[in-house]
Amino acid sequence: MKVQKFVEIIGADFYTGVPDSQLKALCNYLMNRYGIDPKHHIIAANEGNCTALAAGYHLATGRVPVVYMQNSGEGNVINPVASLLNDKVYAIPVIFIIGWRGEPGIHDEPQHLYQGEVTMKLLEDMDIATFIIGKETADDEVVQAMDAFQKVLESGKDVAFVIRKGALTDAPEVEYKNESYMIREEIIQHIVKASGEDPIVSTTGKASRELFETRVANGHSHKYDLLTVGSMGHSSSIALGVAISKPEQRIWCIDGDGAVLMHMGSMAVMGANKPKNLIHVVINNGAHETVGGMPTVAGNIDLVAIAKACGYPNAVCADCFEALDKELEAAKERNELSMIEVKCSIGARENLGRPTTTALENKQNFMAYLKTL
Repeated sequence: MKVQKFVEIIGADFYTGVPDSQLKALCNYLMNRYGIDPKHHIIAANEGNCTALAAGYHLATGRVPVVYMQNSGEGNVINPVASLLNDKVYAIPVIFIIGWRGEPGIHDEPQHLYQGEVTMKLLEDMDIATFIIGKETADDEVVQAMDAFQKVLESGKDVAFVIRKGALTDAPEVEYKNESYMIREEIIQHIVKASGEDPIVSTTGKASRELFETRVANGHSHKYDLLTVGSMGHSSSIALGVAISKPEQRIWCIDGDGAVLMHMGSMAVMGANKPKNLIHVVINNGAHETVGGMPTVAGNIDLVAIAKACGYPNAVCADCFEALDKELEAAKERNELSMIEVKCSIGARENLGRPTTTALENKQNFMAYLKTL
């Protein structure tokens, strides 16, 4: 169905969420109509953040907010749904719009398969009434579903529209760009050159895909890298776990701004533990680029200052390749935790591939390599 019609049927005037490729039509529509506007549309750090923000909106206005997200974010909303929104607690009504990645019977990437299997079960367990929208769903069916949802919402319970692949259409084109010129894939090539045979833990999305293809282009083994294909925001914690267990081996983490924001508390834990053998590289394009380019707030905050405040003994920003190479070499020479923020443009190759090894093979090869160090 047309995304504008879908929004009209819902009838809400406040949206908050974490962008999803399956919901790109909705995200582009909201960005085209509102941009980032505190009164109508906020892209938050994670799905639990969105849910609490929506609760505050309801408390202040009495109106029903909308939270949009990929189904991988259900895990982040379980706590606020169960202990904040639930009708046995504050009875706060919210409309969830959830992109259904990994839907059974639909080909998808491995990190989405189990999440896709349990998507509807998790919503049922959270006592959230659901309606599935697919390519063939008629407008009047959604109208009827929304009419039924109104009674549920009035009782202080929550509802969800679960969106199948390609179900929402006719979104306006939105151009996402920034002032940076450094291309992420080239940044990763420089990191790979500097890291040599050191292990790398890379973040969710295109960064890991580009790391994989860089290894292919260089004729390198993939054993050096753990590609965090799911679990957005947790790569630095994985890297910390590896680093404290291999204190004599230098470990690298290639992170992204959206991932850092999603679970920023990990930086405080990193700074408190100060692993001397870990180099944390945050590639910051101020965007959720992997799912379409929608903005994060990282373009307007000082990640270097945050890292220093969290206890990182070394934190710098590089906005050109000369500075990047200098800081990579300096970090290698130190025996201290280092963070390098790298300013990056938005965009990737049209023909960017995906890893040809399975996640399990990746884990086994990485673990086998770590045993040799």
